[in-house]
Amino acid sequence: MLFDKIIMKKYTLIIMLISVLFFLGAISTFSFDINGGKIDNAIAEQIRNRIESSAILETIIIGDELVYASMALPVFYERRGYYPGWIDSGMILQQADSLIGIIKLAGAEGLRPNDYHVAKIDSLVSTVRRSFRLSEAKKVIILADLDLLLTDAFLIYGSHLISGKVNPVTIDPEWFTNLCEADLISILDNALTENSISSTLRNLAPPQAGYTLLKKALRRYRALDSQGGWPAVPEGPTLKKGDAGERIPVLRQRLTITGDLAEYSAPDSILFDDSLEAAVKRFQNRHGLDIDGSVGKSTLAALNVPANQRVRQILLNLERWRWLPQDLGKRHILINIANYELDVNEDTVTVLTMRIIVGKTYRRTPVFSDKMTYLVLSPYWNIPANITSQDVIPMMKKNPEYIKEQNIKIFRGYGSERVEIRPESIDWAALSPKKFDFWLRQEPGPKNALGGIKFMFPNKFNVYLHDTPDKNLFSKSSRGFSSGCIRIEKPFDLALYLLRNLPNWSREEMIKAVNAGAERTVPLPEQIPVHVLYWTAWVSPDGGVNFREDIYNRDSVLSAALNEEHPEPLEN
Repeated sequence: MLFDKIIMKKYTLIIMLISVLFFLGAISTFSFDINGGKIDNAIAEQIRNRIESSAILETIIIGDELVYASMALPVFYERRGYYPGWIDSGMILQQADSLIGIIKLAGAEGLRPNDYHVAKIDSLVSTVRRSFRLSEAKKVIILADLDLLLTDAFLIYGSHLISGKVNPVTIDPEWFTNLCEADLISILDNALTENSISSTLRNLAPPQAGYTLLKKALRRYRALDSQGGWPAVPEGPTLKKGDAGERIPVLRQRLTITGDLAEYSAPDSILFDDSLEAAVKRFQNRHGLDIDGSVGKSTLAALNVPANQRVRQILLNLERWRWLPQDLGKRHILINIANYELDVNEDTVTVLTMRIIVGKTYRRTPVFSDKMTYLVLSPYWNIPANITSQDVIPMMKKNPEYIKEQNIKIFRGYGSERVEIRPESIDWAALSPKKFDFWLRQEPGPKNALGGIKFMFPNKFNVYLHDTPDKNLFSKSSRGFSSGCIRIEKPFDLALYLLRNLPNWSREEMIKAVNAGAERTVPLPEQIPVHVLYWTAWVSPDGGVNFREDIYNRDSVLSAALNEEHPEPLEN
């Protein structure tokens, strides 16, 4: 345990010495205060000693429990003169019971009650309330410890609800979100004053319907898992309508358990009939598979993912919800990388949806939120240096006409010193990334990699949305083909939506501007938030629980971080 690791360090003697001093200090203080009927003064003094000693130990340890809110907790007590928040006249307040009760329900949020001292708190509460032989001095020590743990539990749990248990940036440099910020110290003060601990903590969780629906899915899939999950469909040739065999009753049972197939009157039927085909299609739709109604290799693999893995997937995506701003924007664009889809939402209604193409596994699209401010019609493409070195130079070595065929120009220098370089004047065979001191620009036109429109929301990743000439790629179920930016299926529809309040922009005018071959920047009349996300589990409006492949291996990294015994909360 963490405490054992600390004991092995040089703090052993210091801890022992301070523990003795705490006990002696509590006795001397108590002999003065208890006799005067002021037990809370003695508790406050004990709390103060605990906090001040943390400057030596750099932490507060209560039994085997480490206090984690090392910055917020001292400030909370300093503001109140070190008087307890959960104790009054030596009695444990009802607010403490409220906190204990809601923490025990943390599992419903996809969090672990044991991360919030619940067992130790229960033990201390039981000791105080049930022990009739407890000395007054010992009671002071126990109540001070209890108060500190209750405060730490509130601050940690509140932090996890509002910002997540794991800081995404620490596990993935390609993940940048605007984490919610809140003054949890003031929130706790108000909750104690108003006796609203439970409602206050509930209100810190993400308010969006998507989070609530995913919590319900967690409850459902946990129940399925506890009942044994579902059977694995045996390996074999592709199953399709009209087939018959012993694997089909297992397939029926599997699809019935998750609600894809309605209760059937002939569970032992070995025939792959129309109703079973419809159920397979429903399952394929929920899992982002090709919807052909047959059980091939990919569908069989998805069918045989165990229930406990689906539970874990839901837990991971509840955490991702907690990383989001609580206000996504009345009108916003939501992009799910793992689902290859873009939605434009107004309040809770999706008004526009389209397929997208995202980064390859080695050029992953990052996760972040920002605001779209303008779009560019008939854009140039200033080719990034990494794409120049990794893609363009090798292509030129294979095909000397590649630059001309792709309508790419070569330049040296910038601004007034910019000079265009003829491609035939360059010894491409001798080039390497370190020797290439030019930059490339693809001209507007039908071969331009950005297509006719790009949509800009300036960010540190230099990622944006854009059209593409490769329309055929949208028909594929897995669409990780880009170099990091996001290609969209319906660029004109999105542009017209964004410019809908400008009467001079009809579809015809926009097509005309795109075909003009001259770059044109159009500011948006209203900025719109863009959230580039990575969800591998979510619930659709019809109640269907959707799962997607972890295309960037981000689930496993997050799962390992969540499994840490006590990840620290984000300090507010």
